[in-house]
Amino acid sequence: MRICVIGTGYVGLVVGTCFAESGNNVVCVDIDEAKIEGLKNGVIPIYEPGLKELILKNAGEGRLSFTTDLAFAVKSSLLQFIAVGTPPGEDGSADLNHVLGVAREIGRHMDSFKIVVDKSTVPVGTADKVRTAIRQELDARKVDIEFDVVSNPEFLKEGAAIDDFTRPDRVVIGVDDVRTAEIMKELYAPFVRKSNRIIVMDVRSAEMTKYAANAMLAVKISFMNQMANLCELLGADVAAVREGIGSDSRIGYDFLFPGVGYGGSCFPKDVKALVRTSAESGYDFVMLKAVEEVNERQKQVLSGKIISYFGGDGKARPLEGRRIAVWGLSFKPRTDDMREAPSIVIINTLLEAGARVSAHDPVAVKEAKKVFGDRITYASNEYEILKDADALAIVTEWNEYRNPDFERIAELLKRPVIFDGRNLYEPRRMKYLGFDYFAIGRNGKQFTSERG
Repeated sequence: MRICVIGTGYVGLVVGTCFAESGNNVVCVDIDEAKIEGLKNGVIPIYEPGLKELILKNAGEGRLSFTTDLAFAVKSSLLQFIAVGTPPGEDGSADLNHVLGVAREIGRHMDSFKIVVDKSTVPVGTADKVRTAIRQELDARKVDIEFDVVSNPEFLKEGAAIDDFTRPDRVVIGVDDVRTAEIMKELYAPFVRKSNRIIVMDVRSAEMTKYAANAMLAVKISFMNQMANLCELLGADVAAVREGIGSDSRIGYDFLFPGVGYGGSCFPKDVKALVRTSAESGYDFVMLKAVEEVNERQKQVLSGKIISYFGGDGKARPLEGRRIAVWGLSFKPRTDDMREAPSIVIINTLLEAGARVSAHDPVAVKEAKKVFGDRITYASNEYEILKDADALAIVTEWNEYRNPDFERIAELLKRPVIFDGRNLYEPRRMKYLGFDYFAIGRNGKQFTSERG
């Protein structure tokens, strides 16, 4: 099939590349000339494992191309995937200006039957607005061209997006026309061996499904973070509790890892948007409001432990003269995405408390510099920042941090103390190794070594 993907951000590049990999002819469109020129020359604007190799392969074999010429792309393609950003407004509502702007452009340039697919995460009712925007442009041109609008939400995890797209646990297609439904099912057939993984429903239900899925996962994370905090107070171990409840097939183990809160481009934005949509409908979604509040509080837990450890109660700048080494900046491993990353809140809190911060991340340093600038220092090696640091704080659970050289860490730090925001290590082992070790919800009181 001939496919146009409008928007070369995270979703657009993954979608376009994977469709090309399955044999389709795909053209990706963006108004950013520098980005398009870079893509033509093999410069990939985001980090996602395996994506660069697939882009270079499919571009080299002629199935994947990049352009700023939207008119050409629309006219030459049956399927128009809208994959532009929907940033949250100050009130939490999704900004649809880019989506509706693309819809109008499609209406201005289409010259035959088109299937317009909302791939961006959009509120319920957006497909109707897209349909209206296209129809208004056609009316202005005084032409009557048939088209259909589909909701096809993405369920991609950053760091595993290629696998998620090519081996999906489900594909949701919101559609009103049987013919269009069959075309969409044919498009996804190479990725779905079991027919029950393609779920066809009405458009509004498909739009809601994306928000509902992310909201449910955010609820699980926030619930587990509060359970971890309660475990500390009551002397329970959240790791044992997780094992006990995760074995219940109705609950499962996924997204039951306590930590420093969720971040990224999906959960924070989608929870806010669903709360806003609920309010506009006259419904007070109390649980999701609480999830937001829990998540924001959780981002302060790790920095609170650090300030408390160094005796900062009542001091204006309790960490004055201290240097904290931070491992991990991106909101999660296997991505360079810093959007809503817990590290931003944690590091800013440490800086406000007077600390100097040195940080390491395998891939996110470039993006982190856009956030922190020169307010912190960066290193290309995780051990480099430990020398003479007062403590190590682990914020992102990169594999590189899971089995480090603890003897080397202890030698480099002024004192062997680790604040683990991702519960990477076993507390009893850390005590045996002589560390003061502070995790999230592990065995109530934290493990402190016998060293002075």
